[in-house]
Amino acid sequence: MRKKFSLGLFINGLLLAILAFACLYPFLNVLAYSVSGYNAVLSGRVTFYPIDFNLDAYKQILGKTQIWMAMRSTVIVTLAGTALSLLLTVLAAFALSRRDLPGRSFFTAVILFTMYFSGGMIPTFLVVKNVGLFDSLPALFVPQAINVFNFIVMRTFFKNIPESLEEAARIDGASYLKVLMKMILPLSVPIIATIGLFYAVGYWNTYFDALLYIQKPELYTLQLRLRSLLFGEELNNSNANAEGIGTQVMTQSLKMATVAISTIPILVIYPWLQKYFVKGVMIGSVKG
Repeated sequence: MRKKFSLGLFINGLLLAILAFACLYPFLNVLAYSVSGYNAVLSGRVTFYPIDFNLDAYKQILGKTQIWMAMRSTVIVTLAGTALSLLLTVLAAFALSRRDLPGRSFFTAVILFTMYFSGGMIPTFLVVKNVGLFDSLPALFVPQAINVFNFIVMRTFFKNIPESLEEAARIDGASYLKVLMKMILPLSVPIIATIGLFYAVGYWNTYFDALLYIQKPELYTLQLRLRSLLFGEELNNSNANAEGIGTQVMTQSLKMATVAISTIPILVIYPWLQKYFVKGVMIGSVKG
């Protein structure tokens, strides 16, 4: 049986396709520039597909020791920061989701207050410096270990887990910690994966905090190193095209290659967590 042509569905699909292409085009353009030949870049013929494909820009970028050091710093901050943030967020959300916790409303209000008001950049900088975190990688994840929005989403998720499960475990003599480890966490994989993705993306892209708290070049994160490259502070154009195309072409390719290198890891991780992402956000923020 032939389906009837629907003009509305066709227009809807066309608009979605245009919107998807508009979202993908900047990234495709960056990739195309990073793997295109010097002549194509110089003439402005590169759009969303590479011309005169080559990997010279990636070879030069990946040959820099500074990039690998920055990658190491970023991976350390992302892994350590995500682990610490998840640990503190889970513990705080679980405790403040218990209706029998004395002072639950007060502590929740105090945490929510920090979502709208903060000490400011200079007081925060002075605190980081006075506690000995300045010019160290922990300065990039310890001061902002808990995100209030993520805490609210996780607390809402925990509140929607049936109390009868916990009551049954408590009758059998289980402690609160055992209830959390054996019952709550196995049921909370979607929300943990979702919040973990939020934290990981935030730490991977951290830039302003690194600009404030990091001075040692060997501790630069990938985003801070990218800033140096984009501003031309560290570009080594000694390997620029021998035909005299001009160092600005190589500079453009290097910039685009660095942007791609800093973006691809998150894009690779996201599909593995996507099935948890949608479910976790919907359960954590819509119910209750």
